[in-house]
Amino acid sequence: MSNTPEYQAIVVGGGHAGIEAALALANMNVSTLLITQNLDTIGKLSCNPAVGGLAKGNMVREIDALGGIMGHIIDKTMIQFRILNRAKGPSVQAPRAQADKLAYQTEAKHQVEQHPSLTLLQDTVVDIRTTWRSHAPRARKINNHVPSVCGIKTERNRYITAHAIVLTTGTFLNGKVFVGEYTASQGRLAEPAATGLESFLDAMGFCRGRLKTGTPARVHRRSIEIDKLEAQFGDAEVQGFSFSQNLPSKEQVACYITYTNAKTHDIIRDNMSRSPLYSGKIVGNGPRYCPSIEDKVKKFPDRNAHQIFIEPEGLYTDEMYLNGISSSLPEEVQVSFIRSIKGLSDAEVLRPGYAVEYDYCDPLQLYHSLESKLVQGLFLAGQINGTSGYEEAAAQGLMAGINAGNFLHGHEPLVLSRSEAYIGVLIDDLVTMGTKEPYRMFTSRAEHRMNLRHDTSDERLSALGHSLGLISSERMRALQNKTDTIDSIKSLLKQSFVSKKDTEAGHCAKNFIGKSYYHVLKSPEARITDFEGASLLKTVDMQEVRSSEIYRQVEIDIKYEGYIERQNRQIAQLQKAENLVFPHDFDYDAIKGLSKEGLEKLTLHKPRNLLHASKISGIRQSDLSLLHMGLRQRLPQQYQQ
Repeated sequence: MSNTPEYQAIVVGGGHAGIEAALALANMNVSTLLITQNLDTIGKLSCNPAVGGLAKGNMVREIDALGGIMGHIIDKTMIQFRILNRAKGPSVQAPRAQADKLAYQTEAKHQVEQHPSLTLLQDTVVDIRTTWRSHAPRARKINNHVPSVCGIKTERNRYITAHAIVLTTGTFLNGKVFVGEYTASQGRLAEPAATGLESFLDAMGFCRGRLKTGTPARVHRRSIEIDKLEAQFGDAEVQGFSFSQNLPSKEQVACYITYTNAKTHDIIRDNMSRSPLYSGKIVGNGPRYCPSIEDKVKKFPDRNAHQIFIEPEGLYTDEMYLNGISSSLPEEVQVSFIRSIKGLSDAEVLRPGYAVEYDYCDPLQLYHSLESKLVQGLFLAGQINGTSGYEEAAAQGLMAGINAGNFLHGHEPLVLSRSEAYIGVLIDDLVTMGTKEPYRMFTSRAEHRMNLRHDTSDERLSALGHSLGLISSERMRALQNKTDTIDSIKSLLKQSFVSKKDTEAGHCAKNFIGKSYYHVLKSPEARITDFEGASLLKTVDMQEVRSSEIYRQVEIDIKYEGYIERQNRQIAQLQKAENLVFPHDFDYDAIKGLSKEGLEKLTLHKPRNLLHASKISGIRQSDLSLLHMGLRQRLPQQYQQ
């Protein structure tokens, strides 16, 4: 056993969650092994060739603000950029970028390959080894009644030791692919599933279920009648996701829009019995908000057309992605209904759409740190927790990696609140409410979305990333320069008043003479760009900041100042409940008067604080009152703060 490789941490899986977890651990000076079935598919964009979107773009910027890598990779490999919902309020706007798939994958692999504290290995993990005595020198022991991880066994019978393991299996854990009557044990088309870990998970008491996702066909660009389609272009100004770099001018490509029609729907209806979704072959629940075209036709019979976005998969490939018609119908049926669509009558299908069904674990069995309640030192992240989407996976991977590092260093976990980040909303939803279908983040899930705008992610989170060693001092200086500039502009706007000369020069309307520019900017029709020629803004040093972003943030802060202040008051009230944290050894049996169901649910879920306890189904108001009293007796110091 002396030749057994030893690491402090092992990350299982090389998808978006695995990449973030591995790099976070390595950057926290933890010797880390990233093990995956195929090194050539690290960072592969399995489905759509895009990163970001509503709420998802916010999470990518939060990942970057904390020191993650996804924003950097997409900035380097994007081929089109857009801010979504520009016509709506700033709290529901978000960045989205088309990616060059191969370039993204190549850059992701390069990032993990070049880190000196990170080792890569191509193999399949089939078992996780545990012990009742953790040998990690500084690991934080929180529960003496569950075993601790001590290593893994691989398909090639290798034993590798570690004191923390992050499991990011994606769609590969007992994955099964469906195309019509064809089925295969695969996690992606032509890529084998991962099997073996289910025995360990079952033995440890994990509640496993099945979920389903899918992807549409890809067609050859030369077979598309581009002139019959509506072109969709990116924004002229490319803002980017990472706060750490200024983007050079980027080559942007067009996407295209078309629609299904009555003939398309007739072909699908006529072959519905051949879809594994409706023939009974697939048992897992699919994503509610990204349904297959079979689901759309079945569930929305009155809809005459469904929109399709035709998106390029890269600059050096002619494959085009048909976003909006995910399908697992037989290949000949897919070809038939695709060719019934305007602009695709001669479509050359290169890869068929397919469904993939896979195992996931009930996230109710996780702490907010994403550490398992059943095995100490085991963290789960990504689709194994029931989520869908690259961004949701990457966010969990980053937090699991950070908290695995904190665990090994003997530090308390980092838990983001719902008022701090969309990442906090994501994890809180998962571990307090669970999920029975692939979870997708939306702006509507966040109660405090005005405070969670994508442009403020660095101000909210970079100090945390810096404290963990994930954000450099140089980036913190740049952030300080940005906030100082914003404060300077706001101060100037408050101290400067509109003169007749300003109105004659076109910097402001005549009815604002004598008013401060700060007051003027609260007017719905006023824009800070109207003031750019005014002498007051010429005095602001913009050398090390992106002026367009600065101006935009100043304008939003001022226009929505009242809403933001009201939300801050609500957050302060909620934080009182969030600060009442249950000790890990809190004895719920000692609280006399709890309902039987309440006691069972509290013992099962082990809520982090009183606020999380209130969200558990079956917890009564009387249970919360008794818990509150119990906490006052156990932790009187928390009530004196």
